Amino acid sequence: MAIQLVNSITELKTASASLLAAKGAGSLGLVPTMGALHAGHAQLVRSAAAENDVVVASIFVNPMQFGDAEDLQRYPRSLQADLALLETGGADLAFAPAVEEMYPLGEPMVRISAGKLGDKLEGAARPGHFDGALTVVAKLLHMCLPAGDYDRPTGYRAYFGQKDAQQLTLVRRMAADLNFPVQIAAVPTVRAADGLALSSRNRFLSADEREAAAVLSRALRLLKDRADRNEPLDPESAVDLLNSQPLVDLDYLEVVDPLTLESRAENCRETPFTGEALALVAARVGPVRLIDNAPLGY
Repeated sequence: MAIQLVNSITELKTASASLLAAKGAGSLGLVPTMGALHAGHAQLVRSAAAENDVVVASIFVNPMQFGDAEDLQRYPRSLQADLALLETGGADLAFAPAVEEMYPLGEPMVRISAGKLGDKLEGAARPGHFDGALTVVAKLLHMCLPAGDYDRPTGYRAYFGQKDAQQLTLVRRMAADLNFPVQIAAVPTVRAADGLALSSRNRFLSADEREAAAVLSRALRLLKDRADRNEPLDPESAVDLLNSQPLVDLDYLEVVDPLTLESRAENCRETPFTGEALALVAARVGPVRLIDNAPLGY
């Protein structure tokens, strides 16, 4: 069946209810995106389709996540290609609202705060970014919430990529802290053959910058291999590897607790690695800021 495209919240609710009714009030999977979709997004959609009766994907470039107006204008938009990718992946419904539909009263005066989890790492580099991300995710989770009933409770899941690890941590915490009736599902990062994590922004890299950017995943692999062998992580050597690439301007390489994002430095340098952690890296390569991560110990 061809994917349905809707642009209003009313159309979204009507179409999703109709699709669920046709499935006997089955489960619904939501895939929030900002468009410019690639194979990583396709994996999100396939995961949702494998676990749910109806899949809704949103396409919305959220202005609240951009601190720079030029960056917002530069963000790639490719609706027809996005719809084709979503349909191939198994999505039933695409929700592509205008800014005025999502924020009819203008920029929200009341919004979700990411708190101290959103002030560090990417939040320190992009102030307010996670407040904007959580606010739009909260709205989308409400808009797509299935009606359901007590006799046939409707399953509800939302799918996020592991590549945006800090965002995933914040969304999970928001859902738990505010009792959102949704299961947050994480999908592993999809990578190119050389290990570079797929990103909508990779298209802005030159050939030389694209080759240089692969050092991010090599540095993370260095730490993961040591963690798998329960060796000291020695993150300074991974930093040296990143700094050896002149086209890469490193912002941070941190090893943190996966739940609190607090540093795990005391378990990294000279003592054997144990437990679980998350290695996070961010760097600017040419005009593009790239992020990546690797789970350690699990």
